[in-house]
Amino acid sequence: MRAGVFQSRTGIDPAANARDLVGAIDMAAGQGAHMLFTPEMSGLLDRDRVRAARSLKLESEDPVLATVRDAAARTGLWVHLGSLALLSDEGDGKLVNRGFLIDGDGAIRARYDKMHLFDVDLPNGESWRESAAYTAGTTAVVAETPWGRVGLAICYDLRFPGLFSALSEAGAVILSVPAAFTVPTGAAHWHVLLRARAIEAEAFVIAAAQGGEHADGRATYGHSLAIDPWGEVLLDIGNAHGVRLIDLDLGRVDQVRERLPVLQHRRRIGPATVAG
Repeated sequence: MRAGVFQSRTGIDPAANARDLVGAIDMAAGQGAHMLFTPEMSGLLDRDRVRAARSLKLESEDPVLATVRDAAARTGLWVHLGSLALLSDEGDGKLVNRGFLIDGDGAIRARYDKMHLFDVDLPNGESWRESAAYTAGTTAVVAETPWGRVGLAICYDLRFPGLFSALSEAGAVILSVPAAFTVPTGAAHWHVLLRARAIEAEAFVIAAAQGGEHADGRATYGHSLAIDPWGEVLLDIGNAHGVRLIDLDLGRVDQVRERLPVLQHRRRIGPATVAG
């Protein structure tokens, strides 16, 4: 499988972001990619909630999603649109952080709402409260593709290995982790956590990331990665932007799982007993 990985610097204008996504799709398709992976918040990245609210739509009305589906159908390229900020269908005024797997006909094959919300105060003074605006997802999702099953996660989900155990147990051979990691947390934990998830699941990990200084004033870590089931980093985009291609030998999954049958040995563990 030839995968395209798009590292972007998404801004506050959805129309401009949609044009960037179409450019990435055209570039990946032109270089023979089978699937393109894009970052979290590919359609809009704006921490000014008043300004952002003017651009937020329901899934059925979102112009970025429609544009990407059209481009996928035109090129025949599968796209994992890492995520979009969308109005919840519940009509409660909240949002969902939703990723989409789109096939080469432009059809949506899978949806995943981010389950773990980033509510933290960082040592550098940054404070984030995703739960103030977003509703958490409740379901792990694995999607069928012509190249094998793809397990879907988003950014902060990376810190919760139970999710990745569920995805690998459902047959995922590729784990997609689109992200917009902060610089402090990225520098400390990004590479080691992604390598750990690949090693634990004995699966490929593709992590398309936001990177650089954004129009809303934030900075993201970048370093979009592709990692093999043994934990080897195959691709690290660093601080660059644009599309990079990586060829994945999916037979490597079976080789690693036969060598070290961790998934067969995994046991479900209940609550720990407190002794003493």
